[in-house]
Amino acid sequence: MNDRLARLREIMAAQPYDALIITQPENRRYLSGFTGSAGVLVIDEAQASMLTDFRYYEQVRQQAPMCALVEVTGAAHAALAELVRQRGYRTLGFERHAVTVQTYDRWREALGDAIEWHPTENIVEGLRVVKDDDEIAAINAAVRLADEAMAHIMEWIRPGLTEREVAWELEVAMRTRGAESLSFPTIVASGPHGAMAHAVTGGREIGLGDPVVIDMGCVVDGYCSDLTRSFCVGRADARYREVWDKVLEAQLAAEEGIHAGMSGVEADAIARRILYAAGYEGQFGHGLGHGVGLAIHEEPRASFLAEGDLPAGSVLTVEPGVYIPGWGGVRIEDMVVVEESGCRMLTAVEKVPVAGSATPGAA
Repeated sequence: MNDRLARLREIMAAQPYDALIITQPENRRYLSGFTGSAGVLVIDEAQASMLTDFRYYEQVRQQAPMCALVEVTGAAHAALAELVRQRGYRTLGFERHAVTVQTYDRWREALGDAIEWHPTENIVEGLRVVKDDDEIAAINAAVRLADEAMAHIMEWIRPGLTEREVAWELEVAMRTRGAESLSFPTIVASGPHGAMAHAVTGGREIGLGDPVVIDMGCVVDGYCSDLTRSFCVGRADARYREVWDKVLEAQLAAEEGIHAGMSGVEADAIARRILYAAGYEGQFGHGLGHGVGLAIHEEPRASFLAEGDLPAGSVLTVEPGVYIPGWGGVRIEDMVVVEESGCRMLTAVEKVPVAGSATPGAA
């Protein structure tokens, strides 16, 4: 935490504000270790202060001992104003993407015209892009756990189950193996539902030969995993295998070609060229991948809209897909660590076009 605060202070030294207010939950945790749901972190050149209410006093003392605890007993904006006056701040930076208009108005009302406000964006998120060894270890643990749960489902699944039943079995598999929580609501999209990249899991019953897209992940020590596998249950027809083979080809080519220093646009283009050449232009509408860490979606991005390069030490998903309305979809997703020489694979669960049993009730 001290190293992270030091790197942030180096950035702040060139900025026109005396202190920076951190309210975005993952940023607050990254800089302090505090995992509570309510708290305002104020950082200046010498001190980090955590303002929170009675529910979290002891939690701050245990998780964020480098922070001065400011016990909030009334309105949070009044407590912030009092700290600002005590510390003699004249200019304040704040995370414009994490502060509501209502909160900002309350801060300004409490502090009057004495403070000059400077909106900031993605300062801490920029620090979070490159993961340290402890972060990668936590991510890898979440990946391993998700791999195990997916391997279980690919053996267990059978015709006659509903999407919700499969999603619940996945959650149980992850929780019993040690997951703190899910990275996001599990997606189980069967049949034509698979044509929606972010389908909502429902009560549809999965039939023999139905294509299924499963997108899932879990959290370990605060860090997320993200995994997608697509397959048909029991058997697959020729059309499905053709689409599945091409998506796999695009994914493997991207994983072979991605390396530190290339742009997110260049990385995305590796897979996109293959899918477009195969006639799937217009059916791969999202980006190739995104960063994963304390948040399930963070920088960097590998996309036709991405800005910037992929740095060494970033963790990225590689997830090309093809989506055909009325038929279904195929997406295959791994997580990798971007390195100077290429990608280091984290995801290990197998990729197969057919999984589960062809016989109802056989699992």
